[in-house]
Formats: sequence, C-alpha cells, structure tokens
Amino acid sequence: MSVTLSESAARHVARYLENRGKGIGLRLGVRTTGCSGMAYKLEFADAATEGDLEFESHGVRVLIDPKSLPYLNGTELDFVREGLNEGFRFQNPNVKSECGCGESFNV
Repeated sequence: MSVTLSESAARHVARYLENRGKGIGLRLGVRTTGCSGMAYKLEFADAATEGDLEFESHGVRVLIDPKSLPYLNGTELDFVREGLNEGFRFQNPNVKSECGCGESFNV
C-alpha cells in the first residue's frame, strides 16, 4: 500500500514548509461529505500522531490515518498550473465516480 507525490507536488510542499518555517510533511485523508460520499482532506502536518502511516515521496513525508488508506491506496497527488489556476490534483485509481462539481467522490 502506498501514496505518492509527483515531483511537482513534492517541490511545492517542500517550498511551502520551508517558507512556513515549521512542519514535518503533508497529511492526507478522506472524510464523509458531499453529494458523492467522500472528500479529500489535505493539510500541512506539524507532528505525526499515533497510528499515522507514513510514506516518503521525493523527500517529502506523507502522513495518512489508517482509516483513510484503503480509499487512498495507489493515489498520486500532483500539483498543476493551468493558466492562472494552480492546485493539487488527486489521481486516485479507487474512484468509481465523482460529483459534477468535482468536490467529492465515491469508491
């Protein structure tokens, strides 16, 4: 089981953590919400919590709670720039459908 970051996402996270002056990595998870059932949680982690599963991708630590891993297994998090827009994009092989607005998904 694993979750990875693209090189672009890892550079973005590392740069942000450096500018922020603290933090150990990126915390990913899922929560129940939205019209399709689940949504991604993404935040910068200042410390690991008990039970966190930890992966390293391109030198960046990725922390995931054990309940979220089955929904995120095999996911690559990318950081993309399209015109004036930029942001993270989840490439999750477990997703069966997404809502029209793209905020939630179903596995």
